[in-house]
Amino acid sequence: MRAEDPEGVERGEIAMEWGSDALAELLSRLDLRYLALVPGSSYRGLHDSLVNYAGNRDPQLLVCLHEEHAVAITHGYAKVTGRPMGVAVHSNVGLMHAAMAVYNAYCDRVPMLIIGATGPVDAARRRPWIDWIHTAADQGALIRAYSKWDDQPASVEAALDSIARACSITRQAPSAPVYVCLDVSLQEAPLTGKPAIPDVSRDRSPRSHGPDAAAVAATAELLRDARRPLFLLGRLSRDEQDWDHRIALAERYGAPVISDLKNGAVFPTGHPLHPVPPGIFLPKASAELIGAADLIVSLDWVDLAGTLAAAKSLGHQTQAQVISCTTDAALHNGWSKDSFGREPVDLTVPADPDLLVRALLAAGEPMKPNEWALVPPAPESAAAGEGPGIFMHDLGNALRDALGDEPACLVRVPLGWGGSDLEAAHPLDFLGMDGGAGIGSGPGMAVGAALALENTGRLPVAVLGDGDFLMGGTAVWTAAHYRLPLLVVVANNAFFYNDVVHQERVAAQRHRPAWNSWIGQAITDPQPDLPAMARSLGFQAADQVRDRSALPAALAQAVAAARSGQCVLLDVQVRPDNYLPISG
Repeated sequence: MRAEDPEGVERGEIAMEWGSDALAELLSRLDLRYLALVPGSSYRGLHDSLVNYAGNRDPQLLVCLHEEHAVAITHGYAKVTGRPMGVAVHSNVGLMHAAMAVYNAYCDRVPMLIIGATGPVDAARRRPWIDWIHTAADQGALIRAYSKWDDQPASVEAALDSIARACSITRQAPSAPVYVCLDVSLQEAPLTGKPAIPDVSRDRSPRSHGPDAAAVAATAELLRDARRPLFLLGRLSRDEQDWDHRIALAERYGAPVISDLKNGAVFPTGHPLHPVPPGIFLPKASAELIGAADLIVSLDWVDLAGTLAAAKSLGHQTQAQVISCTTDAALHNGWSKDSFGREPVDLTVPADPDLLVRALLAAGEPMKPNEWALVPPAPESAAAGEGPGIFMHDLGNALRDALGDEPACLVRVPLGWGGSDLEAAHPLDFLGMDGGAGIGSGPGMAVGAALALENTGRLPVAVLGDGDFLMGGTAVWTAAHYRLPLLVVVANNAFFYNDVVHQERVAAQRHRPAWNSWIGQAITDPQPDLPAMARSLGFQAADQVRDRSALPAALAQAVAAARSGQCVLLDVQVRPDNYLPISG
């Protein structure tokens, strides 16, 4: 996939002459397949070296139309593979563009190497005007509160060490983005001698660490004594063996499993031990399980304290003992509150949760009976979809039928998507949300997932809200440019409807009229022509689907086109009142 290579051009061996040549040499040895970028003068030296000195070696350059898209693509790639991509952002202005996407990746705990650059740190070398406004004294401070590590080296030798170190740090659990800022003068300085390139092949350190024997024994003892154990499965790996191990452990103890839509697929949703469809917020039936459990095992569950508080607010306060296995405390800081509330736990296991699962299975405990009598809850009446127009449940059913038995990856779903419409039987069936719960990340993450899934036979499908697509939609140009098969379905309600719900609540609390809650929320007059926009970016896109009866055929055609290798967008008009707000 080297769409940038002009035909008939042969690249010969080029000598290492410039500082950026040495950096490009190191990057080619770091197992980074891609580097997403928006071109910028602050790293023009590195850009030249990657194109001319490194030639056809990795990382391959991916042209993007916005720095936020470039980081989101890198994020989506990491969600599929568990591996970092590189992303280059231009000076302070590019980093500020990228900041929201960096925060998403940080909250989602994915690895990522961000290469930044700055105008000359030496003021005497700055060009008039432009170098001054594109230079900052401490550029990493822009994202330091929501990145794992950053550095601004002052020499080529220090930069080589810094990049090698950063790539190792971002891979180590808990993963999060790292940032290395390169002085433009460092890149463009001629080398006086060939610097020593770090031998990154020596680094065979484990990326995560398992529990110690005492933690495994204590966990096993609590599970052995429990009559109603319950597993909360959160941020876990996409590895198929880890998936099978989770199933085996749940079956060994007869423990029901709760998952949610914020994270990717971690357990088969059709399994008898997964009795409640996942939600963004805690379903009442899951709260009942929490209230009835005598032992809760949290495996990197997002916001354990908030989940237990939500169960209490629904009338199901837990009396259970609680085990929490996570390495997340290593990233907690005073600025970002994504560490959530203090966990009320009896045992903390600071380890990779999937490695705890493996250790518990290796302990060889026999199958254990328990006191659970699991009865799947009745589906919510809101999913039934009676009345005119297209409900989200209609869209979910039609998409499932169109995809059939061929493998697909549901990259994203919008807020109105019900957990009962998610069927996951493989860890790549669903990738979860974006971590930071902003708007505009979905298109870029869909492109990143498509990049990671290229030539796997698994079709990437992103169901996005219209606000999300309008904010980040130009990201899909990169998929069209590099011929990445991708299906984007826009669930278009022509509103920022999450805030309509909020306005209705505030109006009710203040005894004010709610009939005008749509003011300042509607995406109409004019209503954007999303198919035309998609076509301008290189996607196939038919006219908007507005009738429920036309939806199955339209989705079947869109899926067939995407499976044939096309980039496809389908705009579906959905009812705005069939919606789940993002906050309860």
